[in-house]
Amino acid sequence: MTMSSPNISSLSWGHMTVKGCSAAYKDCKVWPGGSRSWDWRETGTQHHPGVQPADVQEVLDRGVKLLVIGRGMDMALQVPASTLDFVAQQGVEVRVLQTEQAVAEYNKLAGQGAKVGGVFHSTC
Repeated sequence: MTMSSPNISSLSWGHMTVKGCSAAYKDCKVWPGGSRSWDWRETGTQHHPGVQPADVQEVLDRGVKLLVIGRGMDMALQVPASTLDFVAQQGVEVRVLQTEQAVAEYNKLAGQGAKVGGVFHSTC
């Protein structure tokens, strides 16, 4: 049986919840069958230069065909070309959007049964 990507059930400044998960996240990673907190300290990520290949590797490893990146409410989180190239080299389509738009896009794709994953920043 194929795991479906969980719906993101709520988003507000600094707070996200994922359907089927009791924990609330500040920033989160989601993939078919699961989710977890996205802790920038694990990879030393900062707003500049932004999302690193190491931040998205875990989601790509789950077999997603499409990756949605939420850059924050005010689009403060950067996504360097090197990270986009890294995702493309894995044969995965990537969409980079403001977080509210990114969550809407992700939920739409998940609802259509797409093998979609995402990394979302819920503040600036």
